[in-house]
Amino acid sequence: MTKFFKVMSAVTLLVSSLVAAEYTIKLTHVVSPNTPKGMGADFFAKRIGELTNGKVEVVVFPNSQLYGDGEEMKALKLGNAHIAMPSFSKFTHIVPQMQLFDLPFLFRDDKHLHAVLDGEVGQIIKDIVTAKGFVALDYWDAGFKQLSSNKKAIIVPSDATAQKFRIMSSHVLEAQFKTIGAIPQILPFSEVYSALQQSIVDGTENPLSNFYTKKFYEVQTDLTLSSHGYLGYLVIMSESFWRKFPAEYKPMVLQAMKEATAYERKLAAQDEEATLAKLQEYAKTSSTFKIHTLTPEQKAAWQKAMETIYPQFYSVIGEDLIKKVQATK
Repeated sequence: MTKFFKVMSAVTLLVSSLVAAEYTIKLTHVVSPNTPKGMGADFFAKRIGELTNGKVEVVVFPNSQLYGDGEEMKALKLGNAHIAMPSFSKFTHIVPQMQLFDLPFLFRDDKHLHAVLDGEVGQIIKDIVTAKGFVALDYWDAGFKQLSSNKKAIIVPSDATAQKFRIMSSHVLEAQFKTIGAIPQILPFSEVYSALQQSIVDGTENPLSNFYTKKFYEVQTDLTLSSHGYLGYLVIMSESFWRKFPAEYKPMVLQAMKEATAYERKLAAQDEEATLAKLQEYAKTSSTFKIHTLTPEQKAAWQKAMETIYPQFYSVIGEDLIKKVQATK
């Protein structure tokens, strides 16, 4: 019986692949296909084909082939692309509440983070984004950020004093570093390696995947596993496209997205674990590069120092929203 079902499944997939698609969804993203985000997009495309028996086709355009970073949201507004997954930072000019995710040490761990994203707070923010003319579908992981430096090991907050840290454009991130006496400097991500190499900046905050793939370990002496902030993506759809999309297939799109979200998050966690292992191996053979893990007491000191910025953003993000996150179990 098992063999019979396997054969039937293969036949179903073959038939699905031969059925001409009635509807096409254009999905654009800016990363390579072999990243968790890229593989999540491909998984979503595959599941749509399976769930609709080939009636709906998702065409994935990776590596900014269709639209570059910063152009995707405009393309969705115009209906020239249908799905994108911009980073949270791309939304803050239209949804200031998205700065919530920049607040340092707001999320205790992955479990707490996903409880927030998949719960009341996540839905509130999705509703605000949807009111701005997009259909907010789901949250995908990039990872928690870690601190690095080429000046000294960053173990306690005072270690960051007078160090220049590259940041993305964010009032929250500026306040985060200023409150510990550091000097935030906004730079495009493409310029970070050379800026570190030339000591234009001393340190960074990045998920491990960015730190490793961009070889920042070559120009940084110390990496601290602080997990102080989070980077993520919000998957959005063109509102005009979704409005006209046939109702019979909408539940299948949402189901495929739900499965793709679980898949992407799993890949992101696996990728972080594998990347840390690679960095630890590199540290063993390097005479200049070291990795530091904070003790619970050290992490608590960081949290106490950085939480002082929260009230500065009550009026922008919403005090109630911040407190809802803190109360989430």
